Formats: sequence, C-alpha cells, structure tokens
Amino acid sequence: MKGLHMKKVALIVIILVSFVSTLYAADSPLPEKVEIKDEVSIEALPPSVVRTVPLCGDDNVDPNLGEISVTFSKDMKVTGHCWSWCGVQDDSFPALSGDTEYLKDNRTCVLHVALEPEKTYAIWINVDKFLSFQDPGGHPAVPYLLVFRTGAGKGVIQ
Repeated sequence: MKGLHMKKVALIVIILVSFVSTLYAADSPLPEKVEIKDEVSIEALPPSVVRTVPLCGDDNVDPNLGEISVTFSKDMKVTGHCWSWCGVQDDSFPALSGDTEYLKDNRTCVLHVALEPEKTYAIWINVDKFLSFQDPGGHPAVPYLLVFRTGAGKGVIQ
C-alpha cells in the first residue's frame, strides 16, 4: 500500500512540476531577452539544466545526502556569487551546511545541505529577478524547478 501511495505522490509531483513550469514559461520574459545576432549556437543561447542530484521527481532521496548539485549545458560564470538557489517556500528549502561552490568542470554548482527525512523540497534554479546562474557572456540560465522528497533514512537507495 505504501509503495502505491508513493507512486501516486511522485506522479502528482511530476504533474505539478510540469504544470508550474508551463505556467512559468508562459509568463517568463526570458525569450524576449535572448538576442541571437547570427545563427543559433550554444554560445548565443542561454545555459539550461542538464542534470541534477538528486533527480527532479525522486521521492526516496537519502536524507544523509550532503549536497545538491546542478549541471548546466555549458560553462558558467564561476567567480563571485554566481548562483541563485531560491526556495519556493521557506520550509521547502534545505538547511545549508557549508559554502556553495562550482566544481572544476565550470558547469556543476554544489549546494551543501542538511536534509531532513520524509520531507519535500522545492528549489528554483534561477527565477524571477534572481538570475545569477549565468554563462561567461552574461546569459542567465533558463529557470528550472527542482522538486524531490527524502525517504525515511533507513535502507534508502540513492
């Protein structure tokens, strides 16, 4: 019964994320800000999220996971405060346990966290006026909503 309930919860989260992303995309000013001078290229277009740890929609994340990471489609600006991890609500953003950092690949940013068991987290990566995730050319990354839930903490597979 619990497995079926968790699958329903995961499906609801995925539907909610898709719905919110669709709504946000419809109101987003981002497409108007992207200027393409010559042709479509990786350099001319904004970076996008290609991977997160944990994965968006995971409903059994190990609460002992000490970091959340996001990897972008191209190199990012890594000097100074070049990230925008934003909570959907205060209680859906994890407690921080260390400094945020970029890995040497210049594409992966790591947020050091202390997660709680059996809790849902919802974190915007760039949103509204908080657009500090940028490539070296100053293009803000496309906003992305990361939603996941931690498990009980016993025998949880990551």
